[in-house]
Amino acid sequence: MLRVGLTGGLGSGKSTVAAMLRELGAEVTESDALGRAMMEPGEPVFAEIVQHFGREVVGADGRLNRARLAELAFREGRLQELNAIVHPPVIEAQRCWMEKVAVRDPNTVAVIESALIFEVVRDAKARGETHGLLVDWRRRIDRVVVVTAPDEVKIARYVERMVQTRAAWGVDRAAIETDARRRLAQQVPDAEKAAQADYVIDNSGDTAALSELVKALWPQLKAESNK
Repeated sequence: MLRVGLTGGLGSGKSTVAAMLRELGAEVTESDALGRAMMEPGEPVFAEIVQHFGREVVGADGRLNRARLAELAFREGRLQELNAIVHPPVIEAQRCWMEKVAVRDPNTVAVIESALIFEVVRDAKARGETHGLLVDWRRRIDRVVVVTAPDEVKIARYVERMVQTRAAWGVDRAAIETDARRRLAQQVPDAEKAAQADYVIDNSGDTAALSELVKALWPQLKAESNK
């Protein structure tokens, strides 16, 4: 089995690439989905977040007030505190998932879609960690695929996605763009990611062009999974 980490910055199109790889036959798990599930009421991660950040991050419905949590993380500089809570259980869940996939099909391509492959390691080292789950996670991935695009293109995509999501409540494009730039500033630049990647997909074009690049990559990944 080939273990592939698929990553890219905000608005890069990594989720679209993940969907394309799934259609081609890859097994895919999404880190964001794993994290969201763990942040639901009753889950240990939910309890730890509330204990650490206080009841102000809990909404009237008893679930996390994600807008307030995002404000604390990105506007008030507490992103690393949140990541330190969420990342370890998510990465452990990914490891368990890969083990199950390997048993089911030892020749498959198992793809972990995650926006923060490089950031996890960077932040763990910044906290002084020299070994362990977060620092060593990159070593448990056989190949890393990075999806890139110019920052302005990524920001524009993010804004449009958020505009569509929030259409029913009204939209402040300027605020969304500011949020996008703030989030992008927290991520490792594409050039640094590309320098450490095994494969780079340039998603500065349209969906058709992206599809052709993914189709060209797939035989290479599949060949490696059969070695």
